[in-house]
Amino acid sequence: MTISDRIFEKLRQLNMSQKTFSEETGISPSTISEWKSKRTNPTSEKIMIICKVLDVTPEWLLSGIENTGTRGNNASWYVIDKDTEMGNVIKSYHGMDERQRQRLLGYIEAMMGGE
Repeated sequence: MTISDRIFEKLRQLNMSQKTFSEETGISPSTISEWKSKRTNPTSEKIMIICKVLDVTPEWLLSGIENTGTRGNNASWYVIDKDTEMGNVIKSYHGMDERQRQRLLGYIEAMMGGE
């Protein structure tokens, strides 16, 4: 199954029209139709918005495999939407100097009970 096959299968499961999908992702209807008719896949810059709208992981969209249970390796990274509260925290953290970062991490550790 290709990426586009998984997209259209998920749209079917969600009972979401291509028009609604287009509106929610900002991807043109003609591009979405092209994926279906020519069996092409979306470009890499579209993957994250597609995942957000369809509520799927990039791993599932790209491979069809969902990392569940205790088997396999857990991802050593997170995918965070920059327009969320967590995205703002990360943006702020990146704007700090090393001293500020260490101080913040100390506060977090103290709040978590020294875990």
